[in-house]
Amino acid sequence: MAEQKKVQTEQKAVEFAFGKINYKLLLIGLVFLALGYILMIGGGSDDPNVFSPALFDFQRLTLAPLLLIIGFVIEIFAIMIKPKE
Repeated sequence: MAEQKKVQTEQKAVEFAFGKINYKLLLIGLVFLALGYILMIGGGSDDPNVFSPALFDFQRLTLAPLLLIIGFVIEIFAIMIKPKE
């Protein structure tokens, strides 16, 4: 009886909090986040006296924040989803 309990506790110690799907979703979310931050880079002017309209283009004002929001939602979902056993 004691040996059976020992085997059960050893099996529980081997279980991970996340499954394969969780790690895949975490990586996908990180890709979305990295892409969103990369798309936000730039758009400024080298000369502070010259205005650069590239700062307010679609890529930096709309696309990059949407990718960031999608990335954070995927990350939250990846953490909250229960792995299948």
